[in-house]
Amino acid sequence: MTAICQSHLPIRPWAEPRTSRLPGLNPVAPGQWLLVDDAYAPQMALRERLLVDRPDEVLRVSPGAAPAARDLLSQILAELAGSPDYRIAETAVVCPDGRRVALDFAAPLETAARLVQEDLVLMQKPPGMDEHVLTAAALCFPASWSLAEKFLRPLTGIHGPVEAYDADLARRVQRLFDGIRPGRPIWRANALVYADPALFQPRTEADRRPVPPEGARWLRVERQCLARLPETGAVAFTIHTYVVPFESLDPEDRVAFSGAEPVA
Repeated sequence: MTAICQSHLPIRPWAEPRTSRLPGLNPVAPGQWLLVDDAYAPQMALRERLLVDRPDEVLRVSPGAAPAARDLLSQILAELAGSPDYRIAETAVVCPDGRRVALDFAAPLETAARLVQEDLVLMQKPPGMDEHVLTAAALCFPASWSLAEKFLRPLTGIHGPVEAYDADLARRVQRLFDGIRPGRPIWRANALVYADPALFQPRTEADRRPVPPEGARWLRVERQCLARLPETGAVAFTIHTYVVPFESLDPEDRVAFSGAEPVA
């Protein structure tokens, strides 16, 4: 399969003071929640194929998450209405690559996933629970995790394999989710070296095989946003994925990752 890569990285989270320190949170500038870049067309073509060919792997919506999914689609349409890249009509949207996507509020998450490059995850805090739970997602570009495995898990269950995710960090993350305000989304970014440029890389918690550092490498950067939805109070976690060949990086950036062992 041909690698789907951007021509450049618009963010360098390892090199910028505002993003290099964990958790590296920043306010999202107006109109910058959902982004379109030069890999939009091939990324969306892959997304369309995955939604058709592997729907059970990339799309999950719990019954209770349906209102939040509609809320998310409404907010995405409001955001795209201010973008010159989209043309929005009453029943359909013409996307930057020329696709016409029908607006189907009976399948709001799938509809939203066909509009934007970002993967879309909904987190909700059920009554009587202390944590947000992953209740719905359109996850076509997973970076070594499995939607089927994480679906309906709380934050601590989602981050179980992360060694640094101790009780103190779990409390801090939950406070962050509780404190997100409507209309004030925030973002952070990460970066990992991969031995494979494929965007669709689901992997279970048990499937963590070591990979030798020799061979071709790609840098995979995720811009992750958290936004409170105004009607339902759900938190939308959106992920914009960038992939660039390692050799396209500046020399100082290649040095920064020279000792990193790639993920398969």
